Amino acid sequence: MSKANPVEQWQAALEEAGELTPEIVGEISEIHGDRGVQAIEAVGENRVKSYRDFTIVVGYDDEYIVEDGGCTCKDSEYNLDANDPTERCWHSLAVAIARRVGHVDYHDMWYSEVRELI
Repeated sequence: MSKANPVEQWQAALEEAGELTPEIVGEISEIHGDRGVQAIEAVGENRVKSYRDFTIVVGYDDEYIVEDGGCTCKDSEYNLDANDPTERCWHSLAVAIARRVGHVDYHDMWYSEVRELI
């Protein structure tokens, strides 16, 4: 019997708990390092926003679109192996965490409309 994927383990534990427990925070931090810590901070600061067309994470310099675990940030594009579930940018980790703890800021509008206003 193969050992479960560590990412799937923390995601399942988080889904079951419905909140970030110290144990889950420790697992995320151990598996994902600084990216995991940044993701947890972003969730706590309500920087994960969902629109009709996209889920967005507000970063330090820009907003990033996260879809199906992928992200539009340079870290995802250049530094990470898309086939390795432990290698995710903090933006996609933040979305995974926020969805499991019900801490996504929902907006009933199209993100493309919001971008036009900025």
